[in-house]
Amino acid sequence: MTSRNVAIIAHVDHGKTTLVDQLFRQSGTFRDNQRVEERAMDSNDLEKERGITILAKCTSVEWPSADGTTTHINIVDTPGHADFGGEVERILSMVDGVILLVDAAEGPMPQTKFVTGKALALGLKPIVVVNKIDRPDARASEVLDEVFDLFVLLDASDEQLDFPVLYASGRNGYAGETDDLREGTLSPLFETIVSHVPAPSADPDGPFKFLVTLLDRDNFLGRILTGLVFSGSIKTNAPIHALSPDGKIVETGRASKLMAFRGLERVPVEQAGAGDIISIAGMTTATVADTIADPSVSDPLHAQPIDPPTLSMRFAVNDSPMAGREGTKVTSRMIRDRLFREAESNVAIKVTEASDKDSFEVAGRGELQLGVLIEMMRREGFELGISRPRVLYREDEDGKRTEPYETVVIDVDDEYSGTVIDKMALRKAEMTDMRPSGGGKTRITFSAPSRGLIGYHGEFLSDTRGTGLMNRIFERYGFYKGVIEGRKNGVLISNGSGQANAYALGFLEERGILMVAPGDPLYEGMIIGENAKTDDLEVNPMKAKQLTNFRASGGKDDAIRLTPPKRLTLEQALAYIDEDELVEVTPASIRLRKRFLDPHERKRASRAKIAA
Repeated sequence: MTSRNVAIIAHVDHGKTTLVDQLFRQSGTFRDNQRVEERAMDSNDLEKERGITILAKCTSVEWPSADGTTTHINIVDTPGHADFGGEVERILSMVDGVILLVDAAEGPMPQTKFVTGKALALGLKPIVVVNKIDRPDARASEVLDEVFDLFVLLDASDEQLDFPVLYASGRNGYAGETDDLREGTLSPLFETIVSHVPAPSADPDGPFKFLVTLLDRDNFLGRILTGLVFSGSIKTNAPIHALSPDGKIVETGRASKLMAFRGLERVPVEQAGAGDIISIAGMTTATVADTIADPSVSDPLHAQPIDPPTLSMRFAVNDSPMAGREGTKVTSRMIRDRLFREAESNVAIKVTEASDKDSFEVAGRGELQLGVLIEMMRREGFELGISRPRVLYREDEDGKRTEPYETVVIDVDDEYSGTVIDKMALRKAEMTDMRPSGGGKTRITFSAPSRGLIGYHGEFLSDTRGTGLMNRIFERYGFYKGVIEGRKNGVLISNGSGQANAYALGFLEERGILMVAPGDPLYEGMIIGENAKTDDLEVNPMKAKQLTNFRASGGKDDAIRLTPPKRLTLEQALAYIDEDELVEVTPASIRLRKRFLDPHERKRASRAKIAA
């Protein structure tokens, strides 16, 4: 049986996981009567809720060709969001070709450029699939021209530019060579993979070498290392050792269990050979980018370098007056173990322990990546205090400070383009391109400091009445742009502890926008709303109406009618807070608070900051 290893890369929501569902069905991986959820590859709860792929995953299908041969096709479903690009970069070393999936209306987007550039630089042969050709606003031929221009821009070779093109509808399960197709099967895609993607260029006669690209944990098997066998073969219980990227022996042991991918399942096998994508259990300290090899091997395989983190947040023990009421994992030791376990399997995240041992600096690719980590931890029962995201600066050869820049592609209705350009200019962004994108919309491209984009997304949605689309991708490190104006409004701060009272909140509504409702538990230093003015204001949201023996003049008291409170999601809260504020995250609640709850401590910290 021959084999092919291929990755599917695409921008967020261009339909790659849905396409894999159809590949499963049409290859016979699922029985006709088998009940399977949609987007079967999105196994993580957060992936299903958000509709995005977060973790790279391997699967396989077997395709019987017309000539009677059967091909084992290993498929890697990769994340489309740049924040999870660490998954994409290392997964590409396992495959020999890529399926570039592009939306027939939206065309190539920033993440498409990011991942495709990585794939072309590795010399991988692309297959372009223009998906969703049944959309009413599809413009397949223009999109194909945009893809070709993108390949030229990314210095694709002549061989890579001679790519096959298929037009498809992943949801409806058909593909073909013309964009007027509206029925059929995915057989043309299977046949193109078999004919265009080269067989693995592994050495079957050499000593066993295997590069770790994914790391999982299993309660029974321990560490499970997934990757590609570059040379040789291995049998269960064979002696092996792990080499770090610099050639040092990390550990020695045995391959206690070998597993291969069959559809969505990982099944045990007795032997694996060159070119196979497998999982190995039995090692205790080997990690991503290490080489697992026969004991006679001393030279490690080359591991693809990973772009460094650009953003960090401080994860601290929750020390609010409500700490420990809603979560089960509240100690610094538990938080430390969880974060270091995450950093071990996710190479795009770096964790540094603070000197006080109660907080940790967690650096990653972006707000979404770190927000997903926080959401996963709160669902596991953790309580945390999270600081405002901050960018990671560097120094160039001349000692000057540099900061990360991002390419921002914005699609808005024409009437909102002026507002967006003005707001981005305030955030020190430079417009690099502006063109009509059809249907009364404009596509504007900016080069912007990452620092200026923190907290902008919510404001952007308000400015465009929820119709705008923003996509961001790391571009480069550039010169420091100077001070960027932050949040303009102050906050309303509770001056005591207790329960929010409707009578008090009724009077506070004229002061700004409230974030709490009557009956919510409050504590001193907790943020209960946004002040209409620029300074912070301490208020009493627990004040009750004084009862007297006198009746109201109207015969009855006026009913209190409150505007529903503004409830922030986790991402909105992280983007909203200022330098002296924290987000208190528990399994049941997301609260905003001042870093120093006592007003006297806040004043002292403010004076010290001014003096510095």
